This record gives sequence, C-alpha cells and structure tokens, in this order.
Amino acid sequence: MLSQIKWAELFPNKSSIVIFAAYVGFFTNQGILVRWTQSADNSYPYNTVTAVLLTDFIKLIITSALFCRDHPVKALLTEVIRNSRVCSLYLIPAFLYSLYNNIAFLSLSAFDPTTYYLLLQLRVALTGVVYQVIFKKRLSGTQWMSLLLLTVGCMIKEMDFSNLSNLFGGLEGKKWSFLLLLFQMSCSCLAGVYNEYLLKKESPSANIFIQNVFMYLNSIVCNMVMVMLHEPLSQTFSSESLSAVLVPSVIILMLNNAGGGITTSFFLRNLNSIMKTFTGAIELTCSAILCYILFGIPIYLNTVISIVTVSYATILYSSNPVSKEEDNVKEKYDVEMLHPLMDRESKVTVV
Repeated sequence: MLSQIKWAELFPNKSSIVIFAAYVGFFTNQGILVRWTQSADNSYPYNTVTAVLLTDFIKLIITSALFCRDHPVKALLTEVIRNSRVCSLYLIPAFLYSLYNNIAFLSLSAFDPTTYYLLLQLRVALTGVVYQVIFKKRLSGTQWMSLLLLTVGCMIKEMDFSNLSNLFGGLEGKKWSFLLLLFQMSCSCLAGVYNEYLLKKESPSANIFIQNVFMYLNSIVCNMVMVMLHEPLSQTFSSESLSAVLVPSVIILMLNNAGGGITTSFFLRNLNSIMKTFTGAIELTCSAILCYILFGIPIYLNTVISIVTVSYATILYSSNPVSKEEDNVKEKYDVEMLHPLMDRESKVTVV
C-alpha cells in the first residue's frame, strides 16, 4: 500500500512538503496550547474574544511586513484600495473563519484536544461535497472511500467499548456541544473551500501576502462586529482584559494561531482543501501522544483503533489524491511557492 502512494501528486514541489509539515505542526500545537491556557475547571482566565481579535491583528502585521519587505509601504495601501472588489470577496471566508475561531474555544472546553480533533474530522465528508460543487470536479470512488473511512475512524473514538448498547456514550450529556461543533465544522469547510477558490480561481496571479491582507482586514471587521454584539469594545480592550491576555502562555497561543492562519493560505494555494482534511490523521496521533505526556489524558483502545483507521484512510487517499487542475496552472503555483514574494506585475489582478 505504501508503495502505491503518489508522492509527486501529493507534494508537487519541495515547498509544499515544508508547508504541509508547518501546517500540521501549528494545528497540533493549537489544541495543546489552548488546553494549557485553561483553568482547572476548563474555563478561560482571559477574554477569548480579545485573544482572537489580537491574533488577527498579529496576522495582519506579519503579512503586511512580509509584503513590505520587497515593496514600498505605499504600494500596500495602493493595492488594497485599487482592488477593493477582490478584498470584498474575502468577507465571506473571513466571517466563517471568525465564527470558527470563536467557537473553537467553546468546543475545546467541552472536549479534550484528542476528542476535539477526532470529532472535527467529521467535516471531511461535507468538504468533499462542497469541493465538488465549487470546483466542478467529481471525486473518484477511492477518494470517497477514504473520506468515509476517515469519518468512521472519527466516530470510533466516541464508542464506549464497555457498553456496546451505547456506542456514543462519550457524547452523553454533550448534545448541544456536539451540535455546536457540527456548526463549527460547517463554517470551517465552507470557508476553506471558498478561500481556495479565491486563491486559485478569482485571483491566481495575486501576491499571496496581499490576499492575506484582504483576509485579515475582513477578519478584524467581522470580529469587531461580533465583539460589539455582546460587549463594548472598551471592555474588550480594557486594562484588565489586556493584562489577562498579555501573559506568556496566551501570547504563545496567539503567535501559534497566527502562524497557522498564514500557513493555511499557502497550503490551499499549493495543495487543496481535500488534502487539508487528511492532515487530521497526523494531528490526531501527535495530539493523543502529547496530551498523554503533558496532561495525563489516557489513550484507550478505541483511540488506538481510531488512529489506525484514519491513518489507513490517509494512505488510501494518498494512492489516488486529487490532482492539480491544469498543468499550466500547476507551473504557475510552483513558481509562486518557490518565490513567494514574487509579484509578476507588482499588482493584484482586478477581477
């Protein structure tokens, strides 16, 4: 089976391997770091809305700095104004990601990191459907089989082997938390596939850091609106809120989240949303091991079976992955990733 893995189709260039590894690293760390910042009762001793909003500012600052490393500061403002229509297209994924990031804190309060990541993989089936609709590309039988196996592997984690009459005993008493997680998954897959569409179809020649600036400007606006819906901004940025957030553990969490967000754009541009869902197999294994070491969360038999199942699903998908759309587009992406700061016309394509 391993000999049948199509490495060249999975990773079209060396940059994609680095991006894949970075993506897995950032998002494995995310669940661990969120757990680290929780109190003993799984609550948060800081304002999570403030943390999410500050994270978006960090992403915007980092992305703008990377663009300005090879371009004048004036060019950044010029591109944003000139391509306001492109910027407005990012409002949809920004809003969905904003919901996803804010709900993630609630989900991780209800589930341990390993369970959280396993349940989160239920989004893969929905991602497959959305991917087919948006990109008008039918998935093969093998690809759908791997997606279904991945879903089954996630469900196995919640089986109570000591009571087979209640296979989902792990979800008992968490009905609303599970429904909230389902909504979070929907936001994630819709935002991911639509973001990939914007990167590849609407403005494929745009400098990727400019596109990230568009995303984070919209994210900040969306998060500001969400904040004002339930508390005044003065409370969000009060000295008390800021002092609770600006501690080493939360700062590390925000920096890790910022790194993961920026890496996601490179992942979607050079790889695809379907492969993005399969990174969960690696995240799952790493999360289970790290949670056992750091927090003493036990690894039960169903966790082991689940890890084996999703790992097999990943290998099965790797033998027949979703390929790049067209060869000429692939070549353009390869050049972009080898020289990520290159802007062939020093302008964002107007759509």
